[in-house]
Amino acid sequence: MRKIVILPGDGIGPEIMEQTLRILKAVECPFEYIEKDAGMTALEKHGSLLPEDTLQAIGEFGIALKGPITTPVGGGFKSINVTLRQTFDLYSNVRPVINLPGVQTRFDNIDMVIVRENTEDLYAGIEHQVDADTAESIKRITRKGSTRISRYAFEYARKNGRKKVAAVHKANIMKLSDGLFLRCCQEVAKEYPEIEFRDVIVDNCCMQLVVKPEQFDVIVTGNLYGDILSDLCAGLVGGLGVVPGANIGERAAIFEPVHGSAPDIAGQGKANPTALIQSAVLMLRHLGENERADRIMKALLGALSDINARTGDLGGKGTTRSFGDAIIARLG
Repeated sequence: MRKIVILPGDGIGPEIMEQTLRILKAVECPFEYIEKDAGMTALEKHGSLLPEDTLQAIGEFGIALKGPITTPVGGGFKSINVTLRQTFDLYSNVRPVINLPGVQTRFDNIDMVIVRENTEDLYAGIEHQVDADTAESIKRITRKGSTRISRYAFEYARKNGRKKVAAVHKANIMKLSDGLFLRCCQEVAKEYPEIEFRDVIVDNCCMQLVVKPEQFDVIVTGNLYGDILSDLCAGLVGGLGVVPGANIGERAAIFEPVHGSAPDIAGQGKANPTALIQSAVLMLRHLGENERADRIMKALLGALSDINARTGDLGGKGTTRSFGDAIIARLG
């Protein structure tokens, strides 16, 4: 039986994780769930944001489902997400963005995936102080990193019936770093002749996304641009509360919602578990459990269509628990 590490998280994390696990159990996933601590909960219990036994479990079992986790503000606290990505070389950040029923947006027919390189670029954190008035941050782009994220994007497109891949860059200005990224994308694209490829300068991409977002299918890009674009695209379909995410490497994969821990509404039954449920669907597809993934997604979309089921943040009358009930009732 496959063992899945569960990181309930902070704030609303345990509430939305409870509903997500209820749904996974309702479709009889062949998993054993190993719960571990991370974030403020772990800091209070173990004196560490990421206890060693949590890291060991992820390393041993290779799959984790993670709720929203709080990194304390202030010096000495490194981002938990960055730490996990670097520890397990989770080089591919995958964020599907689709319109959902019951979620009013300015655009219809949005169905795209942002594939973001997760380990290098400016986010590698290579910085130094030149003098009291000047700091420098180094943008590191490698052929290895650029080629493997490009190949991941094209493989994702092929496996999921996607027809187009767009590489987003700023190679017209950063001719060496972004130029290398773009060349790697172009080289990999030649291996996938059935997939339409184009490149888009990042500022133009931002404009195109808010004018005609339905033109995009799969976007592959670097760490900084991907961070910005993926949040922009989340805004097109209702915000971070309805968008899932995955961080995938060769040795491990961690699936998580991209929203925060919302401590102000924790314990009130107001939390919307949609993003975490969709992240669990991504996990199921990653593990080849497509039939169960399809069942959950169909039930989720049905519940979102029902004003009595969906939660208040989406204009509904449901609670965190009753929304979970509504999804389970629709599983068939």
